[in-house]
Parts: sequence; C-alpha cells; structure tokens
Amino acid sequence: MAILIKNARTVLTMDTSLSEVADTDIRIENGVITEIGAGLTGPENIIDAKGCVVTPGLVNTHHHLYQTLTRAVPGGQDALLFGWLQTLYPIWARFGPEEMFVSAQIGLAELALSGCTLTSDHLYLYPNGARLDDTIAAAQDIGMRFHPTRGAMSIGESDGGLPPDALVEDEAAILEDCIRVIDAHHDASAGSMVRVGVAPCSPFSVSRDLMRDAALLARDKEVMLHTHLAENDEDIAYSLEKFGCRPGQYAEDLGWTGPDVWHAHCVKLDGHEIDLFAKSRTGVAHCPCSNCRLGSGIAPVRAMRDAGVPVGLGVDGSASNDAGNLVAEARQAMLLQRVANGANAMSAREALFIATRGGAEVLGRPDCGQIALGKRADIAIWDVTGVESAGSWDPAALLLAGPTRVKHLLIEGRQIVRDGHVTTLDLPRVIERQTALARRLMN
Repeated sequence: MAILIKNARTVLTMDTSLSEVADTDIRIENGVITEIGAGLTGPENIIDAKGCVVTPGLVNTHHHLYQTLTRAVPGGQDALLFGWLQTLYPIWARFGPEEMFVSAQIGLAELALSGCTLTSDHLYLYPNGARLDDTIAAAQDIGMRFHPTRGAMSIGESDGGLPPDALVEDEAAILEDCIRVIDAHHDASAGSMVRVGVAPCSPFSVSRDLMRDAALLARDKEVMLHTHLAENDEDIAYSLEKFGCRPGQYAEDLGWTGPDVWHAHCVKLDGHEIDLFAKSRTGVAHCPCSNCRLGSGIAPVRAMRDAGVPVGLGVDGSASNDAGNLVAEARQAMLLQRVANGANAMSAREALFIATRGGAEVLGRPDCGQIALGKRADIAIWDVTGVESAGSWDPAALLLAGPTRVKHLLIEGRQIVRDGHVTTLDLPRVIERQTALARRLMN
C-alpha cells in the first residue's frame, strides 16, 4: 500500500550527509521510501505530520524481552549484577511458552510506543518447553522488525558457573537448536523482518568450547554473533581468574570480533580493547539505564565513538532497567557521557544517531536506520506541539525536551502505532494477561 506522510515540520534523515529537511513530505511504496520533497501529491493513504518531527525508527540492539514479567522484583532491586541474577534465576526457571510469548508482546509494544521499529532480543534460557519461536511469533503478531538471538547457558553452579544447573543446557543440543531456528526463521534478504543470531549468554555461563563452536556455526550459517561482555568489575575479575586475560582478549582468541559480532554493555573496556573493537569493526550495544540500575558504571562511549567502534543502544531487560523506552534510553546515553566528559561530550543529535543509524549499522542493516530513497520505511513521527516541547526553540533536539512517546510509527510502511496507540494488538487485554502471569509467579 502506498502512503504519503505530509507536512512534516522537520525530517531528521540520518542519511549520509545527516541532512535535516523542513516542511516536507515522504512517499512510501511497498515498504520502501520512494520520494522525499515538498508538495507531493497522489492518491495514497495520507498521514498528516503537521507540527511533527519525523525520524528514522529507533533501533534496539540489546533486550531480554522475557524479563518484562519480572520488573522491580524485591531482593534484586539493589543488587549488583551477579547477586541480581541469582535472585532472578529461580523465578525465570518457572517460565514456560506462554510467559515467553506474552512478555515479548508487552516488551515489543512498549518499544513501539517509544519509537522503535527494529529490535534484537537475547533469549538465553528455555525452561519448561519454551523456545525462541515463542518470541518470534510475538514479533510477527505486532509487526516489529526482529533480530532474535538463540542464547544459551551451559555451565551451571556445580561446574563453577553462575546459573543454577536446572537452567543450563547440553552444548550439543544448544548448537543443534541454533541450526533449527536459523533454518526455520532466518531471512537474509533486503527488507527482512526476521534475522536470527547466535548468542551464548556470557563468559561466566558457557564454556570456551561453546563460544568457539558458536562462532564457527554462525559464520557457516552467515548469521551474526552476540553476547554480554565486560559489563562490570565482577565480570572483569571473573575473566582474569578463570581465563587469565581480559574480556576483549578472550573474545578475540575465540573468534568473537569482527563486523558480524556485537557485544552488550562493554562498560569496562580499556583502551586496548576499544582499539581492538575499532580495528575489527566489532559492535557494541550500549545500555545506559541498566548500567546505572545495576551500578555497573558509565561505558566509555565517547572514546568508542572517537576510535570508530560501531555503537548502538539497548534497553536491556526490563528486570534490570524496569522500562523499555528507547528514546528515553537515548537521552540517558547523552546525559551520562556529559556527566563523565563534560557538557559538550555528546549532542542530542549524536545520541539520536546512535539510537537510529548507529544501531542499524551494529545489526548489519544498512537498509534501515535512515530516511533516504530506497531505504525501508521504518519511520517514527513525534508530535512536538504538546506540553513537553512547549517553548522549545529547537524541537528537532528531541532528547532535550521530548516527547518520549511516538504519535505514529511505521514499520515496513505498515502503521503499527496511530495517535499513540498500538494498532496491531489488543494491548489492554495483553496487559491483563501479563498481570495475571506475574501474580502467578509471585505466588
């Protein structure tokens, strides 16, 4: 279906020249942007963007969608990473397919309302018959462009790992299921709505062999690799004790660097590791709110960007962030770099670039993350006539004034959010079911 976005106040394109266009229109045909300019006319379905700033859809490079069922859990609210995980593992062990599906629906709806059109997800535990397919089905229901990753844990407490033995899997079975989900769901074509990655959870929950074999498998299948890395001081200490090296060296030794790899957090990367990631074009998913919540620290994003490391944003799981608002995450990223490096360390526009095109580049999606001819029609429309932006001299600086909720959202040219409401899901009904599942877990 052809769509014409009319009368946009400002379009922040994030194209090659980072152009910003005032008072313009955008034509969309078959999910692709085909024309940008003033005074466009035609018989298309029209979306009036008067008084609105238009941006590419935001891109989320790290999430654990299943965690939307375990926000603000007592006992884990004030813990560091390892203690927080040990509080939550027994609760997650009671999940099943319905919990995975419903929590993904809620998490994806929350992302969409915050302007997100493309998200990855890192699902690394599969209790009681749950499968990666459960989250893929949720994304297809809502219409989100989705990069799920088949995560895994294989080293339990009895073998010196962090997770309980009940949540770990046999490594041969893990690799076999990676092949299954890739063959069943991965679509490498331009405009793909689903691409599957391989994602052993972390160096403290899987073996060296699994990390190495996962990299070989992913490259054989031509899919991307993802894991957690260098998240906090505990993470660094574990790596030094168990592997005799820092996380960056561990990753490089096992084949976990390159443009087909992105690591979550990387709060504690040192200068050598930053240079390694820049040289190898290894991506980073920066998760500022989660890093704050768990007391992990401020990631050296300014140094990464200056060195040439590809950086995107991630909301991380809603049990360690407690929210999945991606535009709010972008604001937090901007503010933290200013806290660490001074008021001129990161502009609102640079943070928005990281949240859009930066994330698309990390996920290997040059067809997304920008408003330009031939790119996918993943577009966020922000109403800047409301109270959040009242008095703003530069409404295009969205992260300084707001809003934090999108008015309209298009994914592949399909309107997923209209006037601030999700169109593809009976959200109140799903929230009711989510609430019932959470209460059952509490009891």
